[in-house]
Amino acid sequence: MQQYNAIKTKHPDALLLFRVGDFYETFGEDAIKAAQILGIVLTHRNNGGDQTELAGFPHHSLNTYLPKLVKAGERVAICDQLEDPKQTKTIVKRGVTELVTPGVALNDDILNAKSNNFLAAVHFGRKKLGIAFLDISTGEFLTTEGSTAQIDKLLQNFGPNEILISKKCRKEFGENFGNNLHTFLLEDWVFQVDYTQEKLNGHFKTNSLQGFGVDHLQCGTIASGAILHYLSETQHKQLQHISKLQRIAEEEYVWMDRFTIRNLELYGSHNQNAVTLLEVIDKTISPMGGRNLKRWLALPLKNKDKINSRLEVVDYLTKNNTVLTQLRAHIKEMGDLERLISKVATGKINPKEVVQLKNSLAALVPIKKLCAASADPALLNFGQQIDPLPALFEKIGSTLSEEAPVQISKGETIAKGYSQELDELRALAFSSKDYLDQMLQRESEATGITSLKIASNNVFGYYIEVRNSHKSKVPAAWVRKQTLVNAERYITEELKEYEAKILGAEERILSLEQQLFSQLLVWMQEYISPVQANAHLIAQLDCLGGFAQLATENKYNKPKITNTSTLTIKEGRHPVIEKQLPLGESYITNDVHLNREEQQIIMITGPNMSGKSAILRQTALIVLLAQMGSFVPAEEAEIGLVDKIFTRVGASDNISMGESTFMVEMNETASILNNLSENSLILLDEIGRGTSTYDGISIAWAITEYLHEHPSKAKTLFATHYHELNDMTNRFNRIKNYNVSVKELKDNVLFLRKLVPGGSEHSFGIHVAKMAGMPQQVILKANKILKKLEKSHATEENSAKIDEAQDEMQLSFFNLDDPLLEEIKEEILHLDIDTLTPVEALMKLNEIKRLLSKKKKATS
Repeated sequence: MQQYNAIKTKHPDALLLFRVGDFYETFGEDAIKAAQILGIVLTHRNNGGDQTELAGFPHHSLNTYLPKLVKAGERVAICDQLEDPKQTKTIVKRGVTELVTPGVALNDDILNAKSNNFLAAVHFGRKKLGIAFLDISTGEFLTTEGSTAQIDKLLQNFGPNEILISKKCRKEFGENFGNNLHTFLLEDWVFQVDYTQEKLNGHFKTNSLQGFGVDHLQCGTIASGAILHYLSETQHKQLQHISKLQRIAEEEYVWMDRFTIRNLELYGSHNQNAVTLLEVIDKTISPMGGRNLKRWLALPLKNKDKINSRLEVVDYLTKNNTVLTQLRAHIKEMGDLERLISKVATGKINPKEVVQLKNSLAALVPIKKLCAASADPALLNFGQQIDPLPALFEKIGSTLSEEAPVQISKGETIAKGYSQELDELRALAFSSKDYLDQMLQRESEATGITSLKIASNNVFGYYIEVRNSHKSKVPAAWVRKQTLVNAERYITEELKEYEAKILGAEERILSLEQQLFSQLLVWMQEYISPVQANAHLIAQLDCLGGFAQLATENKYNKPKITNTSTLTIKEGRHPVIEKQLPLGESYITNDVHLNREEQQIIMITGPNMSGKSAILRQTALIVLLAQMGSFVPAEEAEIGLVDKIFTRVGASDNISMGESTFMVEMNETASILNNLSENSLILLDEIGRGTSTYDGISIAWAITEYLHEHPSKAKTLFATHYHELNDMTNRFNRIKNYNVSVKELKDNVLFLRKLVPGGSEHSFGIHVAKMAGMPQQVILKANKILKKLEKSHATEENSAKIDEAQDEMQLSFFNLDDPLLEEIKEEILHLDIDTLTPVEALMKLNEIKRLLSKKKKATS
């Protein structure tokens, strides 16, 4: 327990798995936690009068229990025996051999094959924030720096499992990014320029970071250095596979803030059972491809040539189905090249996985031939870059047995013919059965005992068993070792000598196999970078092949990418919704046309449930798919390159932060209006519905006017149920009205879900309530109230002219010394016109109007 306590003191924030014999044990608070998470028995032991909680599991079950602890958010320190208990008479030397945390894991049972397991670090600089991401299981190491919004977006995109921050920045991190992320606090001194630079240069064996193109990112490199510090603290020292630090070049990718990523449900959703875009488009068949697709979805391209290069490959594969089928079949044969070679670097790979790596290299040969024989320049380039590494393939093939086991002690690891000494030892060890059979026959003949049996156990080794009925025939030279109920067991000099020979051979075989396997892993180190390069190429090919498969299965078409500001989609479909329609029902397609010259803003009105939101989302998703390099769910699509996508779609509360639906809506809208660009695509859905009708209309009108008058003239789709906004098309030349059409029947309404020119004057909210199963009496009452309101509204319209004519007369009813008028006068005089926003002006006007209306009624 003294030894345990000394090691636990060094790792106070980790759950310590302490190896004792054949078990990993936990003690005290750790035992209580482990028993709860793992569902194992919690017991107690008496240590010098103190009751200590105890919970453990067999050491060979580590791979079963470790993932459960890490997935529960625990940091786990694995403390192993560092020497053979047989070789010491004192307490066995022990030490922590690995510290596994949510962000630092190499165990396949912890990792998700198609997702990266990122460890991140965030550094708060004076003007900027730096961020770095590392996946130790693949060797990917990325960094950048920017504003809080940029870092927030990257955290959303990359979804790190653990984030390192300085202790002094804990509060600031929570204020900016919330408290739902898994963080670990490091000492402040770790985030120092000199220390982190030294860490990075020491790891990469460089004098500066200029060669990686990140030397100017001081905040980013501080975060990167903090990650390397954390790896050394968690006993991860073999990191040859982390060979470069890459900059996340955000200027090359489409900007989407975290609201947009969430609203479009790209790869996650707050709604249970919701299907995400990633689930629909992921046709990749390799782990590398699956991880790469997530990256492409998070970072769509803005470069026309790069996008077209991807589209050309997809086009070629859709037109050459045989090539596509063969390509996917060969990729399917491959293991996870990226993670396998990382295991070589960290020394965590087993013999069976090395053979899997060799077989994956074999699959590269036909893939290279397929690419080299294609007519597409981009595929030809893939063919030229793929290197099957024949020397590595042959070395593994000649060293390891094709049936190599997971553990060296569980079978033949090294191939026959590789080592003469090993072959001789095996011949000795495996010929023991023949030798023992011959010995048994000789002894039976010599003694006349026909029922002799030779066997072995862990206590005595080899022995001869004699039934009691033949006890009298046993030679005097035999030594009795054990008496059973019906028999006795003996050993002979010859048997002991042969046993020593066999056991010596088996121990030497194990030692020699381990030695030869270790030598192979050292030799393989120089192939880490070439294998990583192959993995990167296969990941891209898998994604492009997946896009071709997606297009073939779902009738997607090739988009035309231009550098203009035009966005034209003909017969577009929502990629996710169309997959969820009832069998036999087809998706109703829609056209959308936007440009900065004539039709910059489309106001979409229409009843609830008519499909306004679906049209908004499908437009964004079609643009996203196109700029990822995929075909799109539309008959035709001309996509003028978009550099930013903004959405304000759907209501969401942020009650935990004390923000209402309306506050969240205004925050998201403010973010859009403050970050516009000429090539932005903006999707607004029901802005202003979180407040009163007049306020909502005022805000929606002011926002639309702002977008129309803004120099960037950003392309916008605005879905609203405020029919008053239809009037905007008469005042602003680039705002056009469209509505999602419906067909009114006698007592019901049929949603046609078709976007047609012109505004809509009805919301059909009561019909929607009826469809939702609202009680009949509520529906009848609502209809009565609606008729009264419509009649009242009509009367108001008829009396509008009378009111207008009486305006001058009304003044005479007001006493010019009236306190109310004085109050309004003061309000107007104290307004700062220069700083007043359109929204504030309309709201102030509405307030004055309401005050005057009250006065008017009171006077009349």
